[in-house]
Amino acid sequence: MTAPAALKAAIIAAARDHGFEVAAVVRPDAIPDAGRGLAAFLASGAHGDMTWMEATAARRSDPRALWDEVRTIVMLGLNYGPDRDPLDILGRPDRGAISVYAQGDDYHEVIKPRLKAIARMMVAAGGGDAKVFVDTAPVMEKPLAAQAGLGWQGKHTNLVSRELGSWLFLGAIFTTLELPADAPERDHCGSCRACLDVCPTAAFPAPYRLDARRCISYLTIEHKGPIRHDLRPLIGNRIYGCDDCLAVCPWNKFARAGRDAKLAARDQLRAPRLRDLARLDDAGFRRLFAKSPVKRIGRDRFLRNVLIAIGNSGDPSLADDAERLLDDPAPVVRGAAIWAVAVLAPRRLAGFARARRHDETDAAVRREWDVALGEPVA
Repeated sequence: MTAPAALKAAIIAAARDHGFEVAAVVRPDAIPDAGRGLAAFLASGAHGDMTWMEATAARRSDPRALWDEVRTIVMLGLNYGPDRDPLDILGRPDRGAISVYAQGDDYHEVIKPRLKAIARMMVAAGGGDAKVFVDTAPVMEKPLAAQAGLGWQGKHTNLVSRELGSWLFLGAIFTTLELPADAPERDHCGSCRACLDVCPTAAFPAPYRLDARRCISYLTIEHKGPIRHDLRPLIGNRIYGCDDCLAVCPWNKFARAGRDAKLAARDQLRAPRLRDLARLDDAGFRRLFAKSPVKRIGRDRFLRNVLIAIGNSGDPSLADDAERLLDDPAPVVRGAAIWAVAVLAPRRLAGFARARRHDETDAAVRREWDVALGEPVA
C-alpha cells in the first residue's frame, strides 16, 4: 500500500489532472461548531421552505453521522470564474440574468464522475473505501473546505479563496483511509462589507448570516410558490440565482476565468431576451436548458421568475407577453402574469380584471387579482 503522504500527493495530482484547481484534506471532526450554527439558522426560520434542511440536520452537522466509517475527507475546488462582469446584464432590463454557475452544463453532472475517478484511484492505491458527494447529500462543504484550507467563509457565507475569489464549485471525497490533514485558512475579509451592501434584498441581517427568505437565489430557485410582493421589484431581471454578492468580492481581482469547457457559458444563456423566454412551453424549456441546472426548477417556476423580470423591465411592450400567460395552466405563472401586467399596463388590466377574478379557481391567484385591483387581502 502507498504511504499516506505519498498517497495524498497522488490524490492532489489526480485532482488537478481532472480539472480541480485546489484539493486538501480535513478530518471529519474538524467542524464541531457547525451544528450549533445550523441549529440557530433553522430555529430562526431563515431556511424558508427548505424543509429538507431540518430533516437532515443531524447528519449535516457531523460527517460521521452521515458515514460513521469516514476517517478523512478530501475537499476539492473547481474554478468557474466568469470571463466578463456578470453584473453588466443588470443594466439590460429586457434580458434575463442567469447566475454564472448555471450558464453552462450542470456542475453536479460534470464534477461527480471526476470525483468517482479520483476515489477509484485512491482506493486502488491505498485500499479502504470511499464515497463522493457534490451538493447531493447533507454535507457542509463550505465549513469543511475552510478547515481544509481551501479558503474561508466570507461575510456572504460563501467560500472565498485568495487565489480564486468567490468562484468555486466544491466536491468531497469521504474515505476510510488516514491521510495527513491540512491547516485551515484564516478569515481575510477584514472590515470589507461590499457583499453585504450590494445585496438588493438585504438578505444579510449581519455579517456571516444569511436569511434565505430574502435571498434572490433562494427565491428564484428553491422557493416554489409566489414570491412576496415587496421583494419582487428588488429582484430586477434576475431570473435564476443572483451573483451580486459573489461578483463584488475584492478577492476576485486575483481570480482567473474558469477553463473547463463543459462549464463554459452557452451564448444563448448569457443574456436571453425576456420576450423569448416568456413564450417557452415545457418542451421548449427542456430543449433550451438541456444539461443546465436551470432545468431542475421546471418551466412553471422559471416562467414565474421571467414574469417578475418583465414586470420590472419598465417596457410596456412586454405587457403583451405577460398577458398571454394570464390563462396559463400553472397557478404560479398566472399569478406572476397578473402582477407583471398590473405593473406595465394597469389600465388594460382593469378592463377585464373583475371577470377573470370571478372565474379564477386558485386561491393564491385570486389574491393576486385582489392586489391588482387594490382590494383588501385577507
